[in-house]
Amino acid sequence: MPFTVVVTRDFDHMSEVAAALVVEDIRRALASKSAYVLGLATGNSPTGLYKHLAKAANARTFDASKIVSFNLDEYIGLPGENAQQRALHKESYSFFMIQELFGLLEAKFRETSVPWGTLIDQKLLAAELQSNPGDWKLEGSDRGKAVVISRGARSEYLRWIQGDILDGYANKIAGCGGVDLHIIGVGGRGHVGFHEAGIPFAGNPMILVKLDDDTIANAVADGHFASREDCPLYAVSMGAELVYGAKTVLLLANGTRKASALADALMMEPDCSVPISYGHFLSRNGGRMVCIIDRLAAAKVLEHADLLEKRGIELEDRSDQSASVAVAGLQFSRNPDTCLLG
Repeated sequence: MPFTVVVTRDFDHMSEVAAALVVEDIRRALASKSAYVLGLATGNSPTGLYKHLAKAANARTFDASKIVSFNLDEYIGLPGENAQQRALHKESYSFFMIQELFGLLEAKFRETSVPWGTLIDQKLLAAELQSNPGDWKLEGSDRGKAVVISRGARSEYLRWIQGDILDGYANKIAGCGGVDLHIIGVGGRGHVGFHEAGIPFAGNPMILVKLDDDTIANAVADGHFASREDCPLYAVSMGAELVYGAKTVLLLANGTRKASALADALMMEPDCSVPISYGHFLSRNGGRMVCIIDRLAAAKVLEHADLLEKRGIELEDRSDQSASVAVAGLQFSRNPDTCLLG
């Protein structure tokens, strides 16, 4: 299955081209089945796509009532007295999705799910981890760590987190037949969601993540939280193993900050040091991997066009085309497993 990189002009162009791909895939799939499973991410990169997607849904270009969505991640430890307050906190990813997509839809999706991190009481989690050191271990060779809970944990609370929050979310996705298309962004170091660099791929479909100190400090410095005391210390996230189990993964990247990680991921063999490099496994195992990026994010990618071609990666530079031409050229063949560009 081809691994495709499409270079677009800027953020708006990237968003329009990406939205056209998503809408066409939804329409193609719903011609032969009753529901479509869409994976969603937060962050700046997909916000333009979401506005186009909402417009297409509201124009009845596709039937939004047949969409089931699963989000990538959510914080644990947001300020609030209970799960409802935490889910509606202005920095929660649930609230983000309401602002950027769900709230824009006239006809709502059949069902939406965000990882159930707001159900977890951070203080109780920290206390249980401290009281039961034999129930868990940290995994990861870098600063961000996965908290891996033993299946036979003595702590009832930790067993509940593993069984209901983590396994429960993964099982719900599996029960829907898996994700048809997953939209993701890319972190500055090549991470996806809270699957940080260094966290192993295998055995981590859903992960409980202990956020590193830099992540917490940056969240405070950027004004998302007033102080460290207000900032979440943990998160729940799909791992790369689950993300790249989708039939199609659509990666969006814009801006110079993403350029190095993106080029590294495209030119290296899959390695947990750059989690988005796992896209090579998806392509090799019969899935479809599509990266739609702007010129700034593509700076180092275009320097290595010959190497990408040797690796079997199809590179389409559409940055000089008008948006309408680029969107018109992004089509699917009748074979649902093949994506044609141009």
